[in-house]
Amino acid sequence: MGRSDQKPDTRGTNLMQALSGRTATVVHLTHNDLDAVGGDAIHRRKYGDVFTIWCSVGRFLANFDAVAGSPGRGDLLSISDLGYQQGAEQRLAKARSNGWRIEWRDHHRWKDEEIRAVEKKTSLLHVDVTTCATGIVARDLAPGDAVAEEIARVVCDYDLWKHEDPRSKMLGQVVMRKGWREYVRDNLARGTIIDEKIEGEYREIVREMERDIKRSLKHTTIIEDGRYRIAFAPLYGYPSETAHTIRDELDTDIEVIVSRDGRISIRSVPPVSHLIARGFGGGGHPNAAGGTFQFNLIDRILFLIIKRNRHYRRLADVAESIEG
Repeated sequence: MGRSDQKPDTRGTNLMQALSGRTATVVHLTHNDLDAVGGDAIHRRKYGDVFTIWCSVGRFLANFDAVAGSPGRGDLLSISDLGYQQGAEQRLAKARSNGWRIEWRDHHRWKDEEIRAVEKKTSLLHVDVTTCATGIVARDLAPGDAVAEEIARVVCDYDLWKHEDPRSKMLGQVVMRKGWREYVRDNLARGTIIDEKIEGEYREIVREMERDIKRSLKHTTIIEDGRYRIAFAPLYGYPSETAHTIRDELDTDIEVIVSRDGRISIRSVPPVSHLIARGFGGGGHPNAAGGTFQFNLIDRILFLIIKRNRHYRRLADVAESIEG
């Protein structure tokens, strides 16, 4: 990890200390997947030294609190690949009062009233659901930069599920491995998309992925007493690929991949993933979103032993309640 990076989910006190000692005049608060990595690479091509905060969706507001409570000194806070969450306006106001200039770029779906509220408290808000966040960042920060345009093409291929460029799947998997996010980001910033080291790591990932997906398939539960055939499966690794395999082999409409801590990844043929996710403290895109099952002790035990619990039925009911 470079000195200008913060690991995902850095807790408040340590993050505030790091922010107070920063030398970079640009702080980039972003997600932790390939789209975030691509956007961060372009930030570095534009600004040079950048203080990057990798952030899960669930930790966004907590990390935003840390930044907003730190002295801005007239520096830029750039938020990307993170959608609106309730309470963002108050944090934006606090950040501005502490001297931050704020720009926000995102490709998730926002309500009109959310856009209006955030526009009032930022120097720039750019929401575009037709591209990936890296695509927005490239257009805004690096117009005419051929390297930035190539980064955006590769990242959007993966993030928008086009799967036309084999390099995108390779990068999308590698960045999720510990220690690889910064390596890929720095490569991209230099104009290198794939190298031998990344190719070797990906070959190992493919072997591991095939094994993990078989385990998830073995414990998949199907609920199909309404409009949708919904699959629930425990996550052993690679949620997107697991969901695709389940869909291909079990002919499902909606796939819910469940982590042992209750976090869920939702994929759907009908454009309802983001609507389902909102019922579970999350959000995302119409065909791919995430949220959280609030596990109690019994939920955890049942999930550990029989790979299912009461939340499966609750999510199925939410899905069926959405007006089609």
